[in-house]
Amino acid sequence: MSSTLLGGFLSATFNPLSGAPTTVEYLVVAGGGGGGGQIGGGGGAGGLLTAANFAVATGSSLTVTVGAGGPTNTSDQNGTNGNNSVFSSITATGGGGGNGNGSTTAAGSGGSGGGTSDSASSVGIGTSGQGFNGGAVGGDQSGSGGGSGSVGRNGVASGFAGGGGTGTCSTITGARVFYAGGGGGASYNIVNANGLGVAGGGNGGTYTPVVAETSGSANTGGGSGGAVNNGITPSSAGGSGIVIIRYPASQSAPTATTGSPQINYADGYQIYTFTSSGTITF
Repeated sequence: MSSTLLGGFLSATFNPLSGAPTTVEYLVVAGGGGGGGQIGGGGGAGGLLTAANFAVATGSSLTVTVGAGGPTNTSDQNGTNGNNSVFSSITATGGGGGNGNGSTTAAGSGGSGGGTSDSASSVGIGTSGQGFNGGAVGGDQSGSGGGSGSVGRNGVASGFAGGGGTGTCSTITGARVFYAGGGGGASYNIVNANGLGVAGGGNGGTYTPVVAETSGSANTGGGSGGAVNNGITPSSAGGSGIVIIRYPASQSAPTATTGSPQINYADGYQIYTFTSSGTITF
């Protein structure tokens, strides 16, 4: 908007919108992995992808899928991987489930990999460009899930369970927000310490005395904390994902959306935040 002074009165002239966007910026975060059971490894964070200048075509309806986190774990087996999140052709991979103490298979691989428990199976492997590997067990201290910013931390014998792999800070909404952190590993006893989650990742539990693990935070893609023992409440689940799209406020609003995205304006951008699946048409 511009303004001029005419005869002592302020006259406002509105500049027209510059048309539909041809490119947008996106952040796509998948659901985090569930924690492994019975002093289990932490769940890996959901994969995280972000970029500017993604080409969009006028009139095309683009799919948005927000992945759920891996569900609660009520056994001594591996946690369940999180679900993928999608924007158009961009797919972020769900986080790997943490290794359970009764499992004979490796921790889950995914966007970021799950951590290992005392069963000493292999760590989960992260997806290049989206996240990192999980951490390994040390003595009775389980490893954590990997995060989008770093490898999950290893457990330390007679020390600490692994703390979650770090997440990624984004300012796409106009605020500094961390996403896709790994879940902490569970610990055998509180004399040592459970692993702490970061950037939406849940804390690992403690077996003796019982300190329940925590789930990954909703719409962060955080991995869940390693579970304590066969369904101790609250059971741990990975955090759901999120899809955020922004482009200059000077351009036309979308012609249609479904899924009820939150709409806000910051730093000269219009921002569409999806916490459930839908579509967007420019």
